[in-house]
Amino acid sequence: MSRSLKHGREQVSIPGPSVIPDRVLAAMNRAMPNIYEGELVDTSHSILADLPAIARTEGEVFITVSNGHGAWDMALSNTLSRGDQVLVLESGLFATAWGALGTTAGLEVQVLPGSDRGAVDPGAVEDILKADKCHAIKAILVVQVDTASSVRNDIGAIRRAIDAAAHPALYMVDCIASLACERYEMDAWGVDVTVAGSQKGLMVPPGLGFVWANEKAAAAYEHADLRTGYWDWGPRRRRVPHYLRYCGTPPIQHVYAMRTALDMLAEEGLENVWWRHQVLAGAVWAAVDAWSTSGQVEHNIADQAMRSTAVTTVLTGHADALRVSARDDAGLILGVPLTGYEHKAFRIGHMGHLNPPMLLGTVGTIESVLLSLGVPLDKSGVAAAAAYLAPHLAPT
Repeated sequence: MSRSLKHGREQVSIPGPSVIPDRVLAAMNRAMPNIYEGELVDTSHSILADLPAIARTEGEVFITVSNGHGAWDMALSNTLSRGDQVLVLESGLFATAWGALGTTAGLEVQVLPGSDRGAVDPGAVEDILKADKCHAIKAILVVQVDTASSVRNDIGAIRRAIDAAAHPALYMVDCIASLACERYEMDAWGVDVTVAGSQKGLMVPPGLGFVWANEKAAAAYEHADLRTGYWDWGPRRRRVPHYLRYCGTPPIQHVYAMRTALDMLAEEGLENVWWRHQVLAGAVWAAVDAWSTSGQVEHNIADQAMRSTAVTTVLTGHADALRVSARDDAGLILGVPLTGYEHKAFRIGHMGHLNPPMLLGTVGTIESVLLSLGVPLDKSGVAAAAAYLAPHLAPT
């Protein structure tokens, strides 16, 4: 029997599914209730009433029993028609994946190429939209945060570019990786459709997708011909029987989990949630900056203004060995590199139910593994992260 330090509670520091709070887990541990009336129905209606505030919108929210890809499909199928052209703003992996899903439904997808190490250029968006004189482009797809690259796009700036081009396309934003982590203002930033999932900043197991739609998107629904029975917004609209809001039996455990997660976000305050994520992300960035002085490690996103506060992608030639040793020898699970980053990156998730002990444990373990692999480190990332956190721990 070999010795190992990994015994104890495994620390999962991937960019989703995120750590599930004990309160949320406890809320799910219940017998099957009456699904037609009573507590479950009341709880479900309360979730539908509270979710718009999380996206900062007056628009309506739709819930699908799916992952985020289901929310992608719901957004496209309820607003667009076969043969419509959509513009995808590339900044990593997931906006183009959303576009590819649309291709299978009969949409014509145009991609504005972007960098794997930077955000979408609003000026380039404005140029391509101005060139679309006949307004063939019906929708613009972008992610606020790409979990492959860990970039954060400036959603408000892209909206201003769309307005400068006087283009009527629907503006659709994927917030799967960022909602309840990053500041997001759907109405203030002029977003028409927002999509998200339950398993990241919302602290609920995978299984729920969300689509928020404003009046412009609701008007587009009237002419959309991609609608299918399951994804159709029509039977799920306000004032329909509760059973139809989910197109069938509701996801009972997820309903109770979401109610508890929304309560926790309300207790902390959404602005405070954003602040906490900004501080904890800053500690991770400080650690990576310290490790980077050796030339063996670096940020994928060099410009701090473009970095996500939910996930950090770190480049190093030691990525594969680091992840394996962290997992097998120390019980720390780091995010695998996604397409385009194979063998040269690992990802640190810092989203959702997270505090300094959890974060410093992740940073300290990464540093220990790097040292065990013989990677030269001129400075300590643990010391840098602790120093960054210190002034934020002071009483206010």
